[in-house]
Amino acid sequence: MKFDKALIAAKLRRWEKYLESYQLPDWDAIPDIGLYMEQVISLLKSYLDYLPPELKEEQFITAATINNYVRKRVMPEPVKKKYHRIHIVYLIIICSLKQGLSIPTLQTMIPVDLSEEELKKFYDSYVRRHRLAVKLFVAQVREAAAGILDHTPETELATDSTEEIITAAAVISGFSRLLAEKLLLLDNKTVESMGSIELM
Repeated sequence: MKFDKALIAAKLRRWEKYLESYQLPDWDAIPDIGLYMEQVISLLKSYLDYLPPELKEEQFITAATINNYVRKRVMPEPVKKKYHRIHIVYLIIICSLKQGLSIPTLQTMIPVDLSEEELKKFYDSYVRRHRLAVKLFVAQVREAAAGILDHTPETELATDSTEEIITAAAVISGFSRLLAEKLLLLDNKTVESMGSIELM
């Protein structure tokens, strides 16, 4: 593969700048007036607008997808075909996590029967954690792409090879998903109930 390193550097810097200011909406900023499906899809696209421009044409959320989440009880049913804040919050969490976790795993992480108070507490914590994870991700990309971005590397992960960055990103993604799934399996487990706990 042949990459234009100047182009890659410019794109990475632009995305980094965007991600540094990006954050999910606060609970109170999410409308609770009862929106129809197309309004919800439009709102989600604006809330989850961190995809690079080249990938924005892909439909990451559709009416069929939302209907499927409702049918499979990944999220609560709409009220008379209208979606309120709780529905939108479930969708924000689902859509922002489904790249890294399977839908069945998401169901164990955020049960469909949470009260509004429980959901608000979960979501507020999720927004804070999401912001911190984005900052960590930006720092990791800067480090991994040190050779492309022309700054002094601090670890052996740094490279000027786009192919090596792609490989590292894919490996890290796989291990991150595995860690999340393993930890969810250990939820409410103890050494007494499981014997010797091992991640493998």
